[in-house]
Amino acid sequence: MTYCVGLLLDAGLVLLSDTRTNAGVDNISTYRKMFTFVDPGERAIVILTAGSLSVTQTTLARMDDANSDPDKRSIMNAGTMLEVAEIVGETLSEVSAQVADRMGAKAQSARASMIVAGQRRGGAARMFLIYPEGNFIEATEDTPYLQIGEHKYGKPILDRVVTPETTIEDAKKAVLLSMDSTLRSNLSVGMPLDMCIIKTDTQDIGERRRISAEDETFQAMSVAWSQALRDAFAEIEI
Repeated sequence: MTYCVGLLLDAGLVLLSDTRTNAGVDNISTYRKMFTFVDPGERAIVILTAGSLSVTQTTLARMDDANSDPDKRSIMNAGTMLEVAEIVGETLSEVSAQVADRMGAKAQSARASMIVAGQRRGGAARMFLIYPEGNFIEATEDTPYLQIGEHKYGKPILDRVVTPETTIEDAKKAVLLSMDSTLRSNLSVGMPLDMCIIKTDTQDIGERRRISAEDETFQAMSVAWSQALRDAFAEIEI
């Protein structure tokens, strides 16, 4: 399984993913689930993936092929972020159907979803959740975050603290604590983590970070959060 989360803020986009892929308790691997497509100053796009590895890898490979051919419609020549979401949705739907057709009775496992986020020059930053069928929803001012994978454990903190006005630094803290809660509650989500930031109107990746299990900053934050929760619990009266 996996957990990926993206925040759409006035200040920019904050995205985080884990890297664990498992097919049973004795077959656990590490695969990147965050993919970036950047033409600095023109457009910056990040895709987060969850679900069938064969579906997501094939989908991304086809989009890469389209990007290398200027005559093909691709996410790197799309006129808007909405068109980017449409291209990703169409490609994902096509691949999902083809893989499911080959798998027959096991077709249910041939499902994947994606978060597509970014900004192109002259347009607003936008973020979409793409479903396996190719349809999608968009992050809004009322709900400025999207999740895929094992999202339930990390959702409460996002609901309580994230608004469009949240700063980039606070947003980084929120997604990392959201991931920390998920890591503690679900063994199918695992380190290392990938995080990246696209600041508004830069059309570029402003920060990219791989966080390992030995990362001292992340470990200290996790310990501090646990202690803060215990302290708050002890102080509440009933």
